[in-house]
Amino acid sequence: MSAATGAVTDALRDLHARFAAVDEGELADYIPQLALADPDAFGLALISMDGHRYGTGDADAPFTLQSVSKPFVYALALDLLGLDEVSRWVNAEPSGEAFNAISLERRTGRPANAMVNAGAIVTTALIPDAPGAPRFGRILDCLGRFAGRPLDVDERVYASEVVTGDRNRALAYLIRSNGPLPMDPVAAVETYFRQCSVRVTALDLAAMAATLANGGVNPLTGDTVVPEPVAAQVLAVMATCGMYDASGDWLLRVGLPAKSGVSGGLIAAGPARFGLAAYSPRLNPAGTSVRGQLAIASLSRRLGLHLMHNPALAGSTVTLVTTADDLPLAPREERERARYGRVAVVAAQGALDFTAAERVLYALDEPDPQDTGAVVLDLLRVTDIDTVARAMLRSGLARLTADGRRTAVADPDGRLREAGGGAGAPRCFATREEAVAWCTAEPAG
Repeated sequence: MSAATGAVTDALRDLHARFAAVDEGELADYIPQLALADPDAFGLALISMDGHRYGTGDADAPFTLQSVSKPFVYALALDLLGLDEVSRWVNAEPSGEAFNAISLERRTGRPANAMVNAGAIVTTALIPDAPGAPRFGRILDCLGRFAGRPLDVDERVYASEVVTGDRNRALAYLIRSNGPLPMDPVAAVETYFRQCSVRVTALDLAAMAATLANGGVNPLTGDTVVPEPVAAQVLAVMATCGMYDASGDWLLRVGLPAKSGVSGGLIAAGPARFGLAAYSPRLNPAGTSVRGQLAIASLSRRLGLHLMHNPALAGSTVTLVTTADDLPLAPREERERARYGRVAVVAAQGALDFTAAERVLYALDEPDPQDTGAVVLDLLRVTDIDTVARAMLRSGLARLTADGRRTAVADPDGRLREAGGGAGAPRCFATREEAVAWCTAEPAG
């Protein structure tokens, strides 16, 4: 396993192992088809802004979006109609109530926000419908662009929702009786049921969340799904309303815009950093995945992902990926005699946190091990390394060493040096030249 994949995947695997045995919560049996889900299913996935994919457990297992569809359809409505027009029909205030509550303004009848069912039904109804561009066709295409691949509908789940969805129908009729429902209630609810029944995986959800975090650009495909202002508006509503009556506590403790669904899906987005997703169908009383919530909250604490922390500047971390042959360090003939061959050199700068460290580790994996027998990490222009980044870099370098590659660090302050050293500790040098020279020297004996 590579250095970058190992460091991030190990964190996901540790959380999966830690919470897989949690058997609290119940399946969403009020939708009969959801009650057939495997209660032990559990997957975690993360996608970075560079499109690096990480997953563990049942990250490829299919399930339906349910309420996790809401922020993405809201994004589509904002893109097509604009914030002012959408806000005429749907407010953006936390309801402090459950997902299926009657959260309507007294005077206007507007739903409280687009994350509760009432607001989501209106948002779905706002999507234009035309012979050449039917409403649900627009929605399905948009969801697929967020995921980075075509998606389809689980027809059995859809049929199950149609049979049991009387409360949502009642909400639609109640909204219509107050005015703000721009289409027939039956048609609005059936389209909403179909959008909730779109099939995804945890990796799909991570890509969808990463697209919002990346200013509306899918980091896997490069497709601009929605403009950056729309992505920011959606993340704002997710942060304040995405977890329903637990949204304030979630933002306080976890610090990430998030959205849950009763099939067991849960997404969280770190703006300009990553998209994160979990799947586990055992739900707490609020309709949120028990294991998913525990895992994402723990990962946020472990890796310092809280939104209010100051991240490293995106795109400014890795300044050089090359080999020592291309640098004026030592005579070429000395390097050609070296037992360990060519040396890969990766230079970093700025403050390193989880996001920056993941980018550095991924850069360390870029040189082909067949062409470069050693790796030098240059930290001379790094101003700060937080605890999470330090542990990730040590782990990644140790993995490269275990794979048979010499590793050294240009780190005059010894920030990666472990107390007491150890066989797996990286060798630290005052300059890049010294680090390369050690890597290219013949071993003693």
